[in-house]
Amino acid sequence: MERLSLSQALSSGQAFKERIEAASGVTLSRCYQCGKCTAGCPASSGMDYGPRGIIRLLQLGLYEKAMRSNTPWICAGCQTCYVRCPRDIDMPKLMEAVRQEACRRGIVGDKKTEVFDRAFLRSIERFGRPHEASIMGEYNLLTGQPFKDIMSGPAMLARGKLALLPSRIKNISEIKKIFARVRAKGGEAR
Repeated sequence: MERLSLSQALSSGQAFKERIEAASGVTLSRCYQCGKCTAGCPASSGMDYGPRGIIRLLQLGLYEKAMRSNTPWICAGCQTCYVRCPRDIDMPKLMEAVRQEACRRGIVGDKKTEVFDRAFLRSIERFGRPHEASIMGEYNLLTGQPFKDIMSGPAMLARGKLALLPSRIKNISEIKKIFARVRAKGGEAR
């Protein structure tokens, strides 16, 4: 394995920082670590680092650690952190930029989270909205647990909580065009 010189490492780190900042529109140095983002995050209990922790890792140049974290994958993009931030830092956009960079580099913190993310986006591309039964089926098959939810499925169907057949939105072709544009720009439309 080739070792990088200090100047090469700094240059590589600067390039990563610039890519993340350009993709997200977030200037990392604007965050002064008040913690309001993490305090308000409804998903933080499942994260190994809260939103504040991810931005701190990025500020410190610990990019690999940030990309291997489960936090960017668990982020629901609900905007709670953004609304609370006194510096107007758009954490959901930052989390997406970190996810995209991790995908480009073949780095995933938690394989099951990536599988779910891909299944969810495939459902959106096919139907224009999430179809829980197909997401659940694809996720369970790809994570090697095909019978995981078999017992809860019939009860959910009976209560009307799970649709067996997907419903499609009107003009699904417009959604497909969005995914095609993302792919054409070199993005991960998973």
